[in-house]
Amino acid sequence: MLRKIRIVTAIICFTLISLLFLDFTGTLHTYFGWLAKIQLVPAILALNIGVLVFLVLLTFVFGRVYCSIICPMGVFQDFISWMAKKRKKYRFKYSSAISWLRYSILAIFIAALIIGISAVVSVIEPYSAYGRIASNLFAPIYLWVNNFFAYLAERADSYAFYSVDVWIKSLSTFIVAIVTFVAIAILAWRNGRIYCNSICPVGTFLGFISRFSLFKPRINSSDCNNCGLCEKVCRASCINSKEQKIDYSRCVSCMDCVDVCTKSSLKYSFKLKNEKTVNEDKSHDDSKRKFLVWTAIFAGTSAVKAQTAKVDGGLALLEDKKVPNRTTNITPAGSEGIRKFSQHCTSCQLCVSVCPNQVLRPSNDLSRFMQPEMSFERGYCRPECTKCSEVCPAGAIKPIDVAEKSSTQIGHAILIKENCIAITDGVSCGNCARHCPAGAIFLTKIDDGENSYEMPVVDTERCIGCGACEYHCPARPFSAIYVEGHERHRII
Repeated sequence: MLRKIRIVTAIICFTLISLLFLDFTGTLHTYFGWLAKIQLVPAILALNIGVLVFLVLLTFVFGRVYCSIICPMGVFQDFISWMAKKRKKYRFKYSSAISWLRYSILAIFIAALIIGISAVVSVIEPYSAYGRIASNLFAPIYLWVNNFFAYLAERADSYAFYSVDVWIKSLSTFIVAIVTFVAIAILAWRNGRIYCNSICPVGTFLGFISRFSLFKPRINSSDCNNCGLCEKVCRASCINSKEQKIDYSRCVSCMDCVDVCTKSSLKYSFKLKNEKTVNEDKSHDDSKRKFLVWTAIFAGTSAVKAQTAKVDGGLALLEDKKVPNRTTNITPAGSEGIRKFSQHCTSCQLCVSVCPNQVLRPSNDLSRFMQPEMSFERGYCRPECTKCSEVCPAGAIKPIDVAEKSSTQIGHAILIKENCIAITDGVSCGNCARHCPAGAIFLTKIDDGENSYEMPVVDTERCIGCGACEYHCPARPFSAIYVEGHERHRII
């Protein structure tokens, strides 16, 4: 019964978290966004003390159920392992913990967090790694299905669905997602939860606590007949059936061993007599002490481009815009600036997935690798939209309302006079001024003797850096006006 409850709960959590990355409307975040906020590393970065206390107490009482129920990467591994089970049912055996590797990776992870090497943090952290897989590999399939239904609905004069663009927002992030997916799938197919118990820093941290958990699978040695079934089904390879011992630092309380035991000698309970556990090698005692020190420091410092061709009046193909070379990249309102944003962001891509105007996309800059940045080739940041601030689980983008966003200057527009079509084509345009929601651009008449035309002028004190001017500018390949980001946002 416990195993069935665990499986049903895990499926529900995994499905809902996956849908958070697939739902491009942002509707589900209103109801289930809390599932992203109870992930361990985002909660630490957001300094969400309530969630941290809850997860620590949950692990102390029930063991590593976080890894088998709440963590989407853990459930994803179980799914792959379940598929491999059809090939060979009893395929696991006990293996000793690779403690030096576990604690080394945890130390590197914590050091990267403290120093601010976001690329290392985002690659290792399990929730963000799964988020990239979902948003880069699963989301395109979801969107193609949506577009198919939109096509059918359009033929039936229905607006129940609407078509959306499907495109690769960052090739490098897409490649990282593929490599992560393949690596995790191979490891889970061959060795069950080896990623959780040898690589994942969250698993190592919770594993230390779970060694002292109150409820856990326990072997009653007087009833056990050493059949070895529990060891053969244990995806964590933490049960030594010959010596009747369990390594609780790696056990994720999946209940498979309890369910398969024919003698009922293995039970998930509070305390048993004659209980035996596996302790890690004493040579790693120093590693454990170092782990606790690092943890204290840690807690304290804490698809192919698919779109229809765009045409000008149905006559001429429009050249795609190129991204301007910004001196300072643009981060969303609510992030307060690049430095704070980089310190908290785990590159999970949740804000990228939910952005309705496709303004956010992963960065290719190594200093902020895979962290979202703003670009305006496909849309601009609407002042009335606060989706990214609503869904961020790590506190990198703090929740703001429409009034706060409309008065936050994340950058300012800069005019490149020689690119303006008033100069290049000798015609008046005014697109930037017409579409500016802040009224920060106005036109001034220029008379050079032979020609008379209007040129835009930017009021940098009123500009909020939304990118409407850059997006609507008809100049190609570079816009005549573009937004330069601010390292630190300010209120205007």
